[in-house]
Amino acid sequence: MIARVAAALAACVLAASPAAADTLVNNINGVSVSRDGTVTQFGGMMIRDDGIIRQILKRGEQPMTPYQYHVDGQGKTVVPGMIDAHLHLMDLGFQALTLDLSETTSLADAQAKIAAYAARFPNRAWIIGTGWNQEKWGLGRFPTAAELDAAVADRPVWLSRVDGHAGWANSKALQMAGITAKTADPDGGRILRTGATRNPAGVLVDNAQKLVDSKVPKPRPEDRDLAFLTAQDMLIRQGVTAVADMGISIDDWQSYRRAGDSGQLRIRIMAYAGSVEDMALIGGPGPTPWLYDDRLRLNGIKLFLDGALGSRGAWLKAPYTDDPGNSGLQLLNPTQLRNIMSRAALDKFQVAIHAIGDAANAEALSAISEMADTYKGDRRWRIEHAQVVDPADFARFAEEGAIASMQPTHQTSDRLMAEARLGPDRLAGAYAWRSMLDAKVPLAFGSDAPVELPRPFEGMAVAITREDKDGQPFGGWQPQQVISREQALAAYTAGAAYAGFADGHFGQLTEGERADFLVVDQDPFLASTQDLRNTKVLQVWINGAQVFDAATAVPLEIKQDEAMKSFDLGETTEATPPAEGR
Repeated sequence: MIARVAAALAACVLAASPAAADTLVNNINGVSVSRDGTVTQFGGMMIRDDGIIRQILKRGEQPMTPYQYHVDGQGKTVVPGMIDAHLHLMDLGFQALTLDLSETTSLADAQAKIAAYAARFPNRAWIIGTGWNQEKWGLGRFPTAAELDAAVADRPVWLSRVDGHAGWANSKALQMAGITAKTADPDGGRILRTGATRNPAGVLVDNAQKLVDSKVPKPRPEDRDLAFLTAQDMLIRQGVTAVADMGISIDDWQSYRRAGDSGQLRIRIMAYAGSVEDMALIGGPGPTPWLYDDRLRLNGIKLFLDGALGSRGAWLKAPYTDDPGNSGLQLLNPTQLRNIMSRAALDKFQVAIHAIGDAANAEALSAISEMADTYKGDRRWRIEHAQVVDPADFARFAEEGAIASMQPTHQTSDRLMAEARLGPDRLAGAYAWRSMLDAKVPLAFGSDAPVELPRPFEGMAVAITREDKDGQPFGGWQPQQVISREQALAAYTAGAAYAGFADGHFGQLTEGERADFLVVDQDPFLASTQDLRNTKVLQVWINGAQVFDAATAVPLEIKQDEAMKSFDLGETTEATPPAEGR
């Protein structure tokens, strides 16, 4: 195993020239891959003092220039740092600091966890959390405000669904938001109602969530900083060295800048603003330059064209099989979509469009086609998720130069729900990575964290098997869509870098790019699929410096528990007394 930085420096080999500060890392099983899946294997790297790779060495090859430090890799496997092409960085951190229901398996389990959390933090004015999934609970319906009241009734409770496209409120939260039977559904949103009445049932879908969101206490700058550092630590431990952060605010950006200014920004962030206003505030006349040695850049804007399958908000060409009166939600009309895209493209901001349903994907492609006639050049239009696509539209992705930014583990999490929502006729275009590659569509992989856990090696295992952690379904779900190991690794490295205009900066272990790499316990091209899924990240190096060593790291659970105690969003000065009768 590559020695820790301190040990490496203690055992350094002095170069012939004292002015050189390069580091030789050798005796490794080095593996890198280009966007087309071409694999490069090597035995060493020469890394400049500024963190850029000077030379890639074949096994047994000697460096062409002097070096000051030497690290013996002891034959361990080294791969590029993984890039998560789509996640929500602050949401990941806040999930770790608030109530996380992602592991609950039933409504009763969730109610017990909610009640225990409220008891642990009696001073919190609001109980905030995320991660619930009625499909995982086998509930067959959405939960209600009354069922949430049974856990906590004395304070408002607001819990985001696992996909972020629906929220669950108790009666107190509904009351504070002023939501009654007379409240109309907002554009692009839906208030679920009780039976045949107009009374709010407790779940708000897509844009309707803003009714409650607007009442929740806003995080302080120090809350955001804590959430960011928590998320960064989680990602590094999984081998994620760079991310595309979707839907950021100016407040998020300022937190990243504070981390960069104080030397605490380790990962690389390709950011996409959540609104035109935030895009303009952050970028001004265009995308920002790369900051902090290629660690931070605002690329463009993230748009929501539809919702998600789990909340039946994904916009479909035909109604849901399990809800025949519903075809989902179109969150932007054609004029709104094109106006925002034009505003961004005019100043060369990159556009990333959330599109899950087949109707949303078709509309996104139509809009891109119209934009391309006016805005020439290398635009790299992105479609985020591309989850359910009409097979007739795969070729259109390639024709328009659109990038398919997809998340493998959505397939294993969603497959039973997708079968129920879509019926058999629309499954051929669902989670169709192979069809995208066959159509010559650029592919980038991510996790959509915190919707899924940011575990790239698990994502690779899913991509090459279409099976979950239990090996189900045997032989894979829609197995014609599997891809090769090389293609999967490319989508998590070089492909993800290309999708964020980071090619040439990082994403491959090649001369002239940043030395972001992992030391892992096995070769991803030789391990069994189950072993690949459970790959252990032994060390993480970013910009030629070690930032994580599994042998000495404090357990994540201990660090997160301490961080949770420090997080005090919306706390009151004294405990709220319990309501009468509880």
